[in-house]
Amino acid sequence: MTDSVQLLENSPNPITESAADTSWLDEASLESDDVEVQEYDLVSSPNDWNFSTIVSFIGSGAMKVPSFQRNYIWDRKRASKLIESLLIGLPVPQVFLYEEERNSFLVIDGQQRLLTLYFFSKGRFPKPKIRGDLRARLQQGFIDDDFLEDDEFFESFKLSLPKSPSGTPNRFHGLTYKGLKEDRTSLDLRTIRNIVVKQTSPEGNSAVFELFNRLNTGGVNLTPQEIRASLYHSDFFIEVINLNSDPAWRHIVGTANPDARMRDTEFLLRALALAGSSDGFSGSMANFINNYCVKAKKFSSQDARTAHDGLTGFFELFSDTPSPFLRAGKFSGVLFESAYAAWQQLERPAVDRQRISEAISKAKLTEEFAETLQEGSTKPINTRNRIGILRKYIEDAV
Repeated sequence: MTDSVQLLENSPNPITESAADTSWLDEASLESDDVEVQEYDLVSSPNDWNFSTIVSFIGSGAMKVPSFQRNYIWDRKRASKLIESLLIGLPVPQVFLYEEERNSFLVIDGQQRLLTLYFFSKGRFPKPKIRGDLRARLQQGFIDDDFLEDDEFFESFKLSLPKSPSGTPNRFHGLTYKGLKEDRTSLDLRTIRNIVVKQTSPEGNSAVFELFNRLNTGGVNLTPQEIRASLYHSDFFIEVINLNSDPAWRHIVGTANPDARMRDTEFLLRALALAGSSDGFSGSMANFINNYCVKAKKFSSQDARTAHDGLTGFFELFSDTPSPFLRAGKFSGVLFESAYAAWQQLERPAVDRQRISEAISKAKLTEEFAETLQEGSTKPINTRNRIGILRKYIEDAV
């Protein structure tokens, strides 16, 4: 049985600023626009998959844990309580999956529970120190057996369950999956309710961005860029993430370490998207970048190389000068993206490094530039005006 689900509310602010350090970023660049309100038709299908089926799906890579999900954080006692609940027939909370395509599901909610089932079936439990490595393996869609058997990263998964109030040992305490014997069949057949959601209209998977943002239950909402890192994963996207650690880019940003919430990476994507079609920018910046990322998944190696070389070539222009993209000591992402888009529109002109740096510094001090930051800095009209201002100043410097 299916039902139609519609998302009609405005998108909430994706992150409270108290959740991460934003002292490196200026106020205008912190502004987040409202995502355009769309009406989605989603088919929501409830299913009861048993333990064996879930384990098989994870093992085959059909059920994937997105890269933006937090690491596996449960300890063995909490994981053991979940297995015990299934063994004694208690219901457990449902999980939420998004169907990308046939037999390909992204875990929206329920990662800790699903991975616990998988680890128990394999008789291995991840040591705390490898949780970061585990995330990278899960992004590939599976965990290979050699990794699971490595005692440096995993230990035996024996159930850790407390005694009863009377002091009687729990009959499952200390058992592994294989050690359950006749209870193993009962566990294999125990079911967990899951809700599988698939977008039917509009065409594409634009609803996924909103679903992840709204259904995330980690306490601190995900930034749009953290969501994109999984939804639009591609070789090109990896290139952009790697560029975020480039020393020349870190010099421009004014901080040595990448932002933990990927805001700096977002400005690289914004710059690329605006350079490609700033005239076609309308609506929300978030949707504009999302659409660019969808296109980028189909980039040829040459397309990706051109985008990469464009950014590194622009970085190089400022390697010998103080970063002109700082305002009151803080990085201005909106200034950087505007200058990059303007430089690209001018077909990457050869220009003296000192002169282009001075041109950008002059532009950011003008009243007309300040007006684009007053209200709604990500509005299309303000964004296009900023690019026009930077284009004029850079062109004068050539």
